[in-house]
Amino acid sequence: MKAGRIAVLAASALVTVGMLAGAARPQASARTAGTSSNVITIGTLYASSGQFATASMPEYNGLKFWAHEVNASGGIYVKAKHKKEKVKIIAYNDQSSDTTATALYSRLITQDHVNMFVSDFGSVLTADAVPLAQENKVVLWDQSGSGTTFFLPSNHDHYIVLTSIQGSQFWPDSLSNFIIHNKLKKVAIVYDANDFTGAQNTTLVNNLKKAHITPLYDQAIPTTTSTYSTILSSMEAKKPQMLIELGYNTNDVAFFQALSATKNNHAKVFTIFPGQQESMFISDVGKKSLAGTYTYLAPPLTTVKGVNYGMSLSAFNAAFSKFSHTPVSQISFEDIMGYNTGLIMQKDLSVAKSLSQNALRSAANTFSGKVTTVEGTFKINTQTGVQEGLPFPIGQFTLKGGKLGITDFSYTIKGEK
Repeated sequence: MKAGRIAVLAASALVTVGMLAGAARPQASARTAGTSSNVITIGTLYASSGQFATASMPEYNGLKFWAHEVNASGGIYVKAKHKKEKVKIIAYNDQSSDTTATALYSRLITQDHVNMFVSDFGSVLTADAVPLAQENKVVLWDQSGSGTTFFLPSNHDHYIVLTSIQGSQFWPDSLSNFIIHNKLKKVAIVYDANDFTGAQNTTLVNNLKKAHITPLYDQAIPTTTSTYSTILSSMEAKKPQMLIELGYNTNDVAFFQALSATKNNHAKVFTIFPGQQESMFISDVGKKSLAGTYTYLAPPLTTVKGVNYGMSLSAFNAAFSKFSHTPVSQISFEDIMGYNTGLIMQKDLSVAKSLSQNALRSAANTFSGKVTTVEGTFKINTQTGVQEGLPFPIGQFTLKGGKLGITDFSYTIKGEK
């Protein structure tokens, strides 16, 4: 994301954002949402600076767009009150700091008493919200924190719903299928040592071993890693057919920078985020560096058919572009994720019999597998709340005539639909 866009978004949401001007703050406890106010409060965090800003800010902007749309239509229908109510977002800036996030998450629950508790981007900034939600018995609407430790089956009092991406343990199924289908016996993997990418590495390695493929190189590194030259040299020394880097978008950019400095790489290359933030990667690493590389594909690079709730991709692109003053070519998957989170909460409120947190959590189970949004079919494990729908296919960037395109392999690999 360009710095100018971050500045504009941050200026519109310095500390507390009210999507409904002058709305009263609800006085009921977080465990049972208030019934006397005329507003539904959504509490969340965003990061306007730091490592996660380029993903957090568009996700937050997507959520604000959803709130703007429902308020413009008269509000969100709340079954428990048998009427529409306006939405108010209360948001604080955690600046990509998990320590700051902990204090601010606590404030949303204990001081702001929000009706709907929403996490910031990714597993690192979601991790501190999970125990707070459990302790206070408040449902955490988890936008994109997909680490497996958030959804342990042994924990029977779950207060979490993963709204907008699959649990990270499911992501590599398409990647391992691609590797096996193409008979790539020699792969080298480097991954960040966190829940998000650690879970992906575990699934990938296990899937490959079932196909009698053992990675030539499999190394965990700190999430803060910003230089990959030495790591890349060690990977290339193994002469792999495919180099796999599992990290956040900043890690991917640094990895591409290391790749551009070497002349020895003739292997296929896979990274996670270019398929979710294409415009940012074009700006930061260039079309030539992306050409030929592989990634997970997500909207807007893919289009979901059979949408039965919310906007189609074309409608979203047009409306969101107008709302955020973002060119359609720069709309990212994170923009869509924030909007999708809003849709899932909207659906939940439309069917929940009361505004108690237990009722809100139970309601999510009733429409699991039945709602298809611009992202795909919302389908959760009804016990743990982990997202099992919304799979990512594998795609490859192509460059023809100066224009970057995508080849989608999801329909050419046996077992994928």
